[in-house]
Amino acid sequence: NPAAEKLSDIRYYTADPEVRKASWRARLTHPAWAAEPNPGHHALVALERRGKLAALITQNIDGLHLRAGSSPQLVLEVHGNLHRAICLGCGWKGGMQAVLERVRAGEADPSCETCGGILKSDTISFGQSLVPEVIERAMESAQRTDLLLAVGTSLQVFPIANVVPIAKTSGARIVIMNAEPTQFDGIADAVLKQPISVELPLVCAAMSA
Repeated sequence: NPAAEKLSDIRYYTADPEVRKASWRARLTHPAWAAEPNPGHHALVALERRGKLAALITQNIDGLHLRAGSSPQLVLEVHGNLHRAICLGCGWKGGMQAVLERVRAGEADPSCETCGGILKSDTISFGQSLVPEVIERAMESAQRTDLLLAVGTSLQVFPIANVVPIAKTSGARIVIMNAEPTQFDGIADAVLKQPISVELPLVCAAMSA
């Protein structure tokens, strides 16, 4: 879908006001606004409160870990958070819903109220670099952990998938929870295929015992 590809490509987004207008219209009805944390999210919060969680690395942009109650200091959002807006000019960040209210009020392509720059969701689009500090913290966490849970990921997106071999090399146990096989199943200490909303709370409860 060429039109959809343009919406997710930073080059088209910054160059074409019509692409930005279409993107803002799509954001108005994004399914993330109605999404709610599931038992897996809440299980990780409980694990953190027991002092058993050192970092939570996520590729999801729905912000559900934070909504469930995970500490912002521990959540590393590799691909950003749809609930935040960012100015590509001055770096301003703020709540997405406030910007969407401007869209509903008639601003088809809202600009930054600080500098007049281009606004977008604070997520990583095609053509944008990952945030180096986030990746660095993720790799450092992998080196220090004694147990890494890889949950609901194909482990095909790099560099973040490197946390698995890094943790293994550093002596950690590896548990992979994913319905489909991954390239790192062979080095895992356990591979679990049951639904995450069922399996993750059980694993977290066992870790908290």
